[in-house]
Amino acid sequence: MTVLIVGGSGFLGSELIRQARAAGHTTVATYTTAQGTTSPSSWRPLDLRDAGSLDALLADVNPSVVINASSGRANWAVTAEGPLQLAIVAAKRGIRMVHMSTDAVFSGAGRVHYDESCLPDPITPYGAAKAAAETGVLAVNPKAAVVRTSLIIGHGASKHERLVHQLAAGTVSGVLFTDDIRCPVHVSDLVGAVLELALSDHAGIHHAAGADALSRHELGVLIARRDGLDVTRLPTGLRAQSAVRGALDVRLDSQATQRSLHTPLRGAREFLRPQEDGK
Repeated sequence: MTVLIVGGSGFLGSELIRQARAAGHTTVATYTTAQGTTSPSSWRPLDLRDAGSLDALLADVNPSVVINASSGRANWAVTAEGPLQLAIVAAKRGIRMVHMSTDAVFSGAGRVHYDESCLPDPITPYGAAKAAAETGVLAVNPKAAVVRTSLIIGHGASKHERLVHQLAAGTVSGVLFTDDIRCPVHVSDLVGAVLELALSDHAGIHHAAGADALSRHELGVLIARRDGLDVTRLPTGLRAQSAVRGALDVRLDSQATQRSLHTPLRGAREFLRPQEDGK
């Protein structure tokens, strides 16, 4: 089977390439500016804003499934409109599509627990772009699956792990918020779940986040302890008192999606245990 991974040069895309190839799939990955360090069957340049290039790429590759793991942050043309164009082309060609989304589509206002039935109410430009993409993808391609996730951790390579090391070393300034709560997920678990969904006929919204709700500081402490860093060097702060926009407490409830998967979505307290504690 041929799997097309849009955004293959990113952290999530790299793990998608690795696991898809390990499962024996022909894997084609796209990049915008530079190829990633993982080796798919082939790399293809792609600008999600170019509908003509999208159509030509899918016609040439003819994948069984396309997984959109691209990240354009708050760039509306890339993050909101690009996935819509991809969904239109995929639907026209009868190609299975999985679109990655985020807990940033929620505000955390009035509630903290969100299951798949909850409607988006974003409060940041990035969250708004992601929410628009979800709506557009499912409107034009109702058989597609949209997967919302949270902070992605793993292999020491995530931006969250790198930040903890930088803060502990004193090479960057900043704080880890004690009032910013999310449900971190290990990249290997997330990709296993995404590939399961990609090979199924499950459509609509799915949540794939970890089982534990942690503050950014609690997450940082777990990372530091796993890696033998001095946790006392991790500065704390309150997001509510900072200039950083976004929801304070958003906890994705992934129980419904987990029941349909074989891949366990572990909590961070489990996958970040120091090795000697996990024996």
